[in-house]
Amino acid sequence: MEITTLMVMRVLFSAFMAILFIQSGLDKVFNWNDEKSFYKKHFSQTFLRGTIDLLMPTITLAELAAGFLSAIGILSYLFMGDKTLACIGMLMANIALLMLFFGQRVAKNYSGAATLVTYFLVAAAGLYFYWQ
Repeated sequence: MEITTLMVMRVLFSAFMAILFIQSGLDKVFNWNDEKSFYKKHFSQTFLRGTIDLLMPTITLAELAAGFLSAIGILSYLFMGDKTLACIGMLMANIALLMLFFGQRVAKNYSGAATLVTYFLVAAAGLYFYWQ
C-alpha cells in the first residue's frame, strides 16, 4: 500500500480527535461528581440548569464515541483500507463540539466558546479529508 498525503492527513486528524475526546470523556467518567458540580454551577443561571442529569451522560457518551471511533477507525483504515469508522468518529467529533459550543454560548462563556471554534475547524477539516 502506497502512503499518500491524504492518508497521512486522515490519520493525523483522527489521532488528534482520539486523544482529545478519549481524554475528555474519561476525565468526566473518573471525576464524575466534580464534573457534575462544575456543570451545575456553569449552567445555574440558564434554562439548562434542570437538565444536567441528562446532559452529562449525553456529552460524555458523545465524546467517548468520537474518541474511540476515531482511534479504532485509524486501525481499520490503515489495516483494512476501510475509512467508515474513522469518518463516523470524525462526524461524532463535530457533533460533540457543536454540543459543547452550544453549552458555552448558553452559559455566556464566550471565551470558552471561542476556544472551541479552533477544535471545530480541525474536526470539520478532518471530516472533509475523509470525504475526499
